Amino acid sequence: MISLNEFGIINAMAGGIIMAALLLLSPLIIPMSLAALAALMGGMLNRDAEERHKGSSLVETNY
Repeated sequence: MISLNEFGIINAMAGGIIMAALLLLSPLIIPMSLAALAALMGGMLNRDAEERHKGSSLVETNY
Protein backbone atom coordinates (compact mmCIF):
# COMPACT_ATOMS: atom_id res chain seq x y z
CA MET A 1 0.00 0.00 0.00
CA ILE A 2 1.24 3.52 -0.83
CA SER A 3 1.63 5.89 2.11
CA LEU A 4 0.63 9.55 1.88
CA ASN A 5 4.26 10.62 1.71
CA GLU A 6 4.96 8.35 -1.26
CA PHE A 7 1.78 9.54 -2.97
CA GLY A 8 3.03 13.15 -2.77
CA ILE A 9 6.35 12.15 -4.35
CA ILE A 10 4.53 10.36 -7.17
CA ASN A 11 2.41 13.47 -7.84
CA ALA A 12 5.52 15.67 -7.92
CA MET A 13 7.22 13.29 -10.34
CA ALA A 14 4.15 13.16 -12.60
CA GLY A 15 4.17 16.94 -12.93
CA GLY A 16 7.86 16.95 -13.81
CA ILE A 17 7.39 14.22 -16.38
CA ILE A 18 4.49 16.07 -17.99
CA MET A 19 6.51 19.30 -18.13
CA ALA A 20 9.50 17.49 -19.67
CA ALA A 21 7.25 15.88 -22.29
CA LEU A 22 5.72 19.26 -23.19
CA LEU A 23 9.15 20.85 -23.51
CA LEU A 24 10.36 18.02 -25.74
CA LEU A 25 7.26 18.13 -27.96
CA SER A 26 6.97 21.92 -28.23
CA PRO A 27 9.39 22.20 -31.19
CA LEU A 28 6.99 19.98 -33.11
CA ILE A 29 3.68 21.30 -31.84
CA ILE A 30 4.35 25.02 -32.37
CA PRO A 31 5.32 24.87 -36.09
CA MET A 32 2.49 22.46 -36.87
CA SER A 33 -0.09 24.72 -35.23
CA LEU A 34 1.31 27.78 -37.03
CA ALA A 35 1.20 25.93 -40.37
CA ALA A 36 -2.44 25.01 -39.75
CA LEU A 37 -3.24 28.62 -38.87
CA ALA A 38 -1.50 29.85 -42.04
CA ALA A 39 -3.45 27.38 -44.20
CA LEU A 40 -6.73 28.43 -42.60
CA MET A 41 -6.02 32.14 -43.05
CA GLY A 42 -4.80 31.62 -46.63
CA GLY A 43 -8.00 29.83 -47.59
CA MET A 44 -10.19 32.46 -45.96
CA LEU A 45 -8.32 35.37 -47.55
CA ASN A 46 -8.32 33.71 -50.97
CA ARG A 47 -12.08 33.15 -50.79
CA ASP A 48 -12.59 36.77 -49.67
CA ALA A 49 -10.50 38.11 -52.55
CA GLU A 50 -12.43 36.01 -55.09
CA GLU A 51 -15.75 37.28 -53.76
CA ARG A 52 -14.65 40.92 -53.71
CA HIS A 53 -13.25 40.89 -57.23
CA LYS A 54 -15.80 38.65 -58.91
CA GLY A 55 -16.09 39.40 -62.63
CA SER A 56 -12.75 41.20 -62.87
CA SER A 57 -10.57 40.33 -65.87
CA LEU A 58 -7.45 40.34 -63.64
CA VAL A 59 -8.66 37.32 -61.64
CA GLU A 60 -7.83 35.04 -64.59
CA THR A 61 -4.15 36.08 -64.47
CA ASN A 62 -3.71 34.91 -60.85
CA TYR A 63 -1.96 31.59 -60.43
